[in-house]
Amino acid sequence: MNNTREVEVVVVGAGQAGLAAAYHLRRTGFEPERDFVVLDHSPGPGGAWQFRWPSLTYGKVHGMHALPGMELTGADPGRPSAEVVSGYFAQYEHTFGLRVRRPVDVRAVREGTAGRLLVETSAGSWSARALINATGTWDRPFWPRYPGQETFRGRQLHTAQYAGPEEFAGQRVIVVGGGASGTQHLLEIAPYAVATTWVTRRPPVFREGPFDEEAGRAAVALVEERVRQGLPPKSVVSVTGLPLNDAIRAGLESGVLDRRPMFDRVTPEGVEWDDGRRVTADVILWATGFRAAIDHLRPLRLREPGGGIRVEGTRAVTDPRIHLVGYGPSASTIGANRAGRAAVRDIRRLLAEEEPVPA
Repeated sequence: MNNTREVEVVVVGAGQAGLAAAYHLRRTGFEPERDFVVLDHSPGPGGAWQFRWPSLTYGKVHGMHALPGMELTGADPGRPSAEVVSGYFAQYEHTFGLRVRRPVDVRAVREGTAGRLLVETSAGSWSARALINATGTWDRPFWPRYPGQETFRGRQLHTAQYAGPEEFAGQRVIVVGGGASGTQHLLEIAPYAVATTWVTRRPPVFREGPFDEEAGRAAVALVEERVRQGLPPKSVVSVTGLPLNDAIRAGLESGVLDRRPMFDRVTPEGVEWDDGRRVTADVILWATGFRAAIDHLRPLRLREPGGGIRVEGTRAVTDPRIHLVGYGPSASTIGANRAGRAAVRDIRRLLAEEEPVPA
C-alpha cells in the first residue's frame, strides 16, 4: 500500500522564515494539511530561538522582526529571548491555524513520480509539487579545524552548546570568533572567569551610527551576489559589522574586547602562535557561526562547484520547484519575512503554469 500523502507544497522548518511562508500560503488560499503541510523537527514552537542561552534576554536581541500579520508587542526585555519568541511563535501558529507537525525529521527530498517531489521523513512521506526549505543554520554549527585541537586537555564547546556565563566561573577562557555571539559571550563571561582571551581571524569591524536602509540594501546585495554565483552564503551580519553600543564600548575600554589574531595551533594546555606567544586555557569556546542545514536536499544535486546552491530571489536556479527562505540574503529576520512572501508568489505562478499530472 502506498502511504505517501499528496499536497501542493511542503514547508520544511517552522522558524521565522517557515512561518512567514506558511502565513502567505494560507493568506493566498492554500489550506493547511490539504494543500500544504509544515514540518518542523524541533520539540516545540520557536525555531532556533528556543535553544538560545538563558542569559540572552529579549532586550539583547539584534533586530527580531515581527512575523507578518501579527506584531510582537509588550515583551519584557528582561525575559530570556527563548521564552519570549517561543511564546510568540506558538501564539502565531494557533492564531493562523498553521497546524505545524512536530517533531518531524526530514531525511531526504528526492525526485518522485510525475514531476513531483518525494519528501521522506520520520513521520512518513509526502509528495509535493513544490517545496519551501526554511531549515536555517542552528543544526549545523561550524567547528574550524586547527593543528593539535584533539590534544587540548580542557573543554571545547560551540555557541550552540553555550548555556550561560556561570559555568565558566574561575576558569581561563578563550573565545574564538568576531561576530555578535563572540562579543556577547566575552562580555558575559568576563565577570566570572579568571581570564578571557578574544581571538578572531580578521580584525573586527565596529559600526558607528544608525544602520539605514541604504546600508542594509548594500549589505544584502553583497550576500545575494554570492548565492547567485553558487557560493556558500555569508550571513548578512558578516558584512554589516558590529554595532558600537554602550556594552561594546565598555568592553573595549576595559580590555575585555582586546582582540588577538588567530592562533596557529592548539596545545594540551591552550593555544600558541608561531611568533612564540602562548595562552594557557581551561576552555575554548568556538563562536564560529553556522552553516546552512540543507543536507536533506542532497539527492536533488542542487549544489554548484563552489559549494552553495545558486539562488535567484528564493528559487533554486536548477530546480524552480525548490525555494530556499532564510538562506543567504534572506537570513535576517526581516529578510525571512519578505522571502516567504516572494517564494509563495513564485510557487503560485509555477503551479498555475503546470497542470497536475495524474500519477
